[in-house]
Amino acid sequence: MSERLVVVGAGMAATRLVEGLVAGGYDGHVTVLGDEEHPPYNRILLSAVLEGSHRPDTLTLRGPDWFIEHGVDLRLGTRVAELDRAGEVVLVDGSRLPWDRLVLATGSIPTLPPIRGLVRVDGQLHESVHAFRSMADCDRLLAALSGSLPGRAVVVGGGLLGLQVARALAVRGVAGEVVEGTTHLLSGQLGEAAGKVLARDLRRLGTDVYTGVRAVRLTEEGLRLDNGVDLPADLVVLTAGGRPSTALARRAGLMVRRGVVVGRHLESVTDDRVHALGDCAEHRGRLTGFVAPAWEQARVLAEHLCGAAAAYDGSRTVARLRATGLEVAVLGDPEHTEGDVVEMTNPVQGTYRKLVVRGGVIEAATLVGDLSCVGLVTQLFDRRTVLGPAEPGALLLPQAPAVPVTLPDDVEVCACAGVSAGTIRACAGLGEVRAATRATTGCGGCEGVVRGLLAEAVPA
Repeated sequence: MSERLVVVGAGMAATRLVEGLVAGGYDGHVTVLGDEEHPPYNRILLSAVLEGSHRPDTLTLRGPDWFIEHGVDLRLGTRVAELDRAGEVVLVDGSRLPWDRLVLATGSIPTLPPIRGLVRVDGQLHESVHAFRSMADCDRLLAALSGSLPGRAVVVGGGLLGLQVARALAVRGVAGEVVEGTTHLLSGQLGEAAGKVLARDLRRLGTDVYTGVRAVRLTEEGLRLDNGVDLPADLVVLTAGGRPSTALARRAGLMVRRGVVVGRHLESVTDDRVHALGDCAEHRGRLTGFVAPAWEQARVLAEHLCGAAAAYDGSRTVARLRATGLEVAVLGDPEHTEGDVVEMTNPVQGTYRKLVVRGGVIEAATLVGDLSCVGLVTQLFDRRTVLGPAEPGALLLPQAPAVPVTLPDDVEVCACAGVSAGTIRACAGLGEVRAATRATTGCGGCEGVVRGLLAEAVPA
């Protein structure tokens, strides 16, 4: 009997894994359990649906027909109650599903900030309060915006998701504020100087920013902050706080720190028949939190399960903020990577650029407000090109070339899916690019370059 593989979770990492298993000719029966009713979709682009630039159906990664065509048992609206390491998954309806190998792709779950009045006595969120983590959350928020627009909105959380939501609401004509408890916006990715430039850009676009303060109470008028300020709000959106979803793994006796601890084949260090990937996995003490590392893990695990000699040694981090009027790219970990820092800021223009260089090689970078040189910087970062003493500074100057006139075929264009310019040029159109390579279906930051390469490939 062929191996029975059960994947718990039907998000972006799980879908990428199944695609890899299909492509690699995996000799086993695959069952995918997703607790949402929607087919697997691109969670990163939910803010684009909120903004109105994408239709909800365009976020679908693979429809049910694709899973049927490839012999994969996709079960939507199915929640797992327990993992029995004797070889069964227990569902909430009491039914049991046998397995020989298990993959946990449970992602992360939101945590409610300690704000009094968020939750009603019946355990539900107050009608003016919205979470924003799933398609159902997005649908609910869109329904709230479908009638007369709220007067003001407050977004709690100044991370990537919070800024995307704030800009989407502003584009729809809803004025508001962002409240962030740390000293600056995007504190997980940016230093304070870059965060201040970003806050200034956001204010210029019509959204006020409050940093270093926390919301403590939901009032009839809006939100009260811990400094005594009351912010009027008809709508409150929660985007702050999330943690790896590890409850199932803990109850099953698997080793969990912040995430499920895994080795070089993404196998649990407790039980090598169980694997974890994406936001719920912890490798060498690090969590991912971004789509590119999750997809890299999915690729490695698929190859390993198909019999190839593949191992995961960690991933570089490339973060892009996808929000109208805000441009941010972070390569690596600029705030904690050792090296010489080359920095340029222009608060008046709303730009900030920083390179961390060691031995002439770009180890990390931050670009805010102007991404004209992001293609060249990413290429040098990926290739670990050794730069001359004057080159790092020249890269950051406004007159520096934005990108090479013609991108070489081996230059990586889509950091999420690891797709090169040559692969894009070989495709007949954007639809083929998305279906064959998954480029543009991650953070969406590469879509402009991809469209340019496709246009370049069409004869005049």
